Amino acid sequence: MGASAHLDPFVLDHLPPPEQQPDFLFDRPELAYPDRLNAGVELLRRAIGAAGPDGRALIDFDHEFSWSRVDAISGRMARVLVEQMGLVPGNRVLLHGPNSSWTVLAWFAILKAGGVVVATMPMLRAAELATVVNKAKISHALVYDALAEAVTEARADTSSLTHVMTSAELQKAAQALPPGTGFDAVATAAEDPALIAFTSGTTGQPKGCVHFHRDVLAMADTFAKHTLDLGPQDIVVGTPPIAFTFGLGGLVVFPASAGAAIAFAPRPGFDALAETIARCKATALFTAPTGYRALLKLADQHDLSSLRTCVSAGEALPAATSDAWHEATGARIIDGIGSTEMIHIFISASGEDIRPGSTGKAVPGYEARIVGETGETLTQGETGRLAVRGPTGCRYLDDPRQAAYVQNGWNLTGDVYRLDEDGYFWFVARADDMIISAGYNIGAPEVENALLRHPAVAEAAVVGVPDDERGQIVKAFVVLNPGHVRTDALRCELQDHVKSVIAPYKYPRALQFMDALPKTQTGKLQRFRLKGDP
Repeated sequence: MGASAHLDPFVLDHLPPPEQQPDFLFDRPELAYPDRLNAGVELLRRAIGAAGPDGRALIDFDHEFSWSRVDAISGRMARVLVEQMGLVPGNRVLLHGPNSSWTVLAWFAILKAGGVVVATMPMLRAAELATVVNKAKISHALVYDALAEAVTEARADTSSLTHVMTSAELQKAAQALPPGTGFDAVATAAEDPALIAFTSGTTGQPKGCVHFHRDVLAMADTFAKHTLDLGPQDIVVGTPPIAFTFGLGGLVVFPASAGAAIAFAPRPGFDALAETIARCKATALFTAPTGYRALLKLADQHDLSSLRTCVSAGEALPAATSDAWHEATGARIIDGIGSTEMIHIFISASGEDIRPGSTGKAVPGYEARIVGETGETLTQGETGRLAVRGPTGCRYLDDPRQAAYVQNGWNLTGDVYRLDEDGYFWFVARADDMIISAGYNIGAPEVENALLRHPAVAEAAVVGVPDDERGQIVKAFVVLNPGHVRTDALRCELQDHVKSVIAPYKYPRALQFMDALPKTQTGKLQRFRLKGDP
C-alpha cells in the first residue's frame, strides 16, 4: 500500500495483528484499486460522471440537492472540520444523525477531510454513545440538532471528545466561508481506515469493525455492480440507518456509485416510507423482512408499483414473505446475507436466479463454503458453519474476539447454512439459535417460516427453551394479524399448521401470543430476550 495519510495513527495501531486478519481477494479487475484512494472523492466522481453535475442526488420532503451541490457543500463542511475544528487525518469523528441529506453531506465531508467516520444510530442513549466514544477514542462530533442532548450527556463521561458541532452550527460555518471556497481532499491511502462500524451489541459489548477506503468502494463494485443494476434513472429509499452498513450501502454508497438519487421520508415509520415511495416514484427499496411485511399491509393504500429493485438483509427472508411481496407487487425481493464485519452483502441472487427461501450464491469477488467443527469443508447437503472471504473482511478495533471470527484466513459469520447441489446457500439458523430437541437439530427460521404461512400470523419468532425430558423444546412467539383473537383453539390450530408444513417433530410445543417482538434499532430480532421468558 501507499504510505498512510493519517497523522493520527490510533486506528492503524489498534488493528488486529496480521496473522489474525482474513485473507483478502482482489482477483477481479474492478477490485484493482490504486494506492491512493479517497472513497468520498471517488464516489462523487462516479456520481457526477454517471448522472451529470445537475443529476438529482438527495431528495428531502421540501428540498433537493444535485450531485455537484453535494460535492461543493461537503467540501465546505470538510474545510470547517479542518480549519475551525482542528481535524487532522486519522481523527475519529462521531456522526450522530438520522437518515437525512445532512447526514449524507457530513459523511462525505469527513472522508474528504481524512477523518474516520463513526456513525451511530439516532436512538442511542448517552451511555451507549459514551461506550462508542471511549472505545474509538473519538475526538470530534457532528451532531444533528435534535439529537444533541444525548451527545452532550455522553461527553461528560468521556475524555477524548473535545470538538462538537451541531448541524445548524456546521451549516452556518460552511455558509460563512467566502464564495467559491473549495477544499483539496486528503489523498488517503486505499488502506487507510475510512470508517468504524459498531455492531448492534445484542449479545454483549459492541465491536468496532474497521473498514478501509477500498472496502467502501468494494461493496459497490461487488454486490451492487453484479446484483442491483442501479443507474441515474433510479430513486432509492429505505429504512436501515446509515449508521448500519446495510443502510450505508443502500442509501449512500450504491446510489452514489451509480449516480442514482436517494429520497428520505419526512419521518420514521412505514406509513411515511410508503408515502415517499408513491410521491417520489421510488424504484429501489432497502429494508428488512419486517419492513416488507409492514408495507404489504399498506399496499392497498399507497402506489408501490414504481419499485423494481427490492433488497432484503439484516435477517433471513422467509419464503412466505418473498412470495407474498411478489404476488402483491410483481417484484421479487433480492435476499442477501451480509455483516457489519464484512461491510455488506456477500451472498445473494437476483432476477431469474432467485430461489425463494435460499439466500443465493457467493457474490462475484467472494468465496463461500460450509465448514465443520474442525474447519473441514463439508459436502453438499451437509449443515455447518458459513465461512467466507473476499475483498472485505473482519478487522475488529482492539478486540480479542477477532480470533473467533477469523480462522485460517476465513471469516466465520456465526451462521449455520447448507449448500445444495446447484451451489445455492440455504440459511438454517444463527449458530447460537440452533435448537436441539430430543436429539433433533431444528432451525428456528424454518419453524418461523411455517408459522408465517398461516393467515393469522403477522410475525413469529422461535427459540429453544429448557425441557427436562427433551433437553430443549421449540417455543414460538406470535404476533397476530388484525381480526384474529388469541385463543387456545388458535394456538392448537397454529401448532397443527406447522406439523402439516414441515416435519411434525419441529412444531412449537409452546406458543405464546405477543403484542410485538423485541428488536434492535436496525430491525433485527432479539432472540436472547425471548429466551429469558418463562
